[in-house]
Amino acid sequence: MTALVPPFTRETAIAKVRLAEDGWNSRDPERVSRVYTPDSIWRNRAEFPRGRAEIIAFLTRKWARELDYRLIKELWAFTDNRIAVRFAYEWHDDAGQWFRSYGNENWEFDAEGLMQRRFASINDLPIKEQDRKFFWPLGRRPDDHPSLSDLGL
Repeated sequence: MTALVPPFTRETAIAKVRLAEDGWNSRDPERVSRVYTPDSIWRNRAEFPRGRAEIIAFLTRKWARELDYRLIKELWAFTDNRIAVRFAYEWHDDAGQWFRSYGNENWEFDAEGLMQRRFASINDLPIKEQDRKFFWPLGRRPDDHPSLSDLGL
């Protein structure tokens, strides 16, 4: 495989999306922050983190609230240095209420393949525990686990 830097091919865009999914499923804010430029600009719901320190703080808060977090991302579209993804993740709050959060992200990368801009729109759907679809041990989604499209999401 070629390097995961712009300009993207379908193959490298799919691989970049999976690497992002794997990073977020680690729930390790430091690890995740390293794939963003030091001055990265985000929009995540109503929050606007800027730079790695704010990204780390944001993700630390996020994963303290969103327990047993499991995420699947899927390539939607790509061009030279941009990738659009759709995603869903399941989590529960400290009261035990489960949610499936659906969203879309637009990513822009620098020449070294670091994400310099990330814009996310997300909606939360309360679900019953028996309606969950993401069942793997915390961490990386197994390669044989169904994709969003396979799950009808």
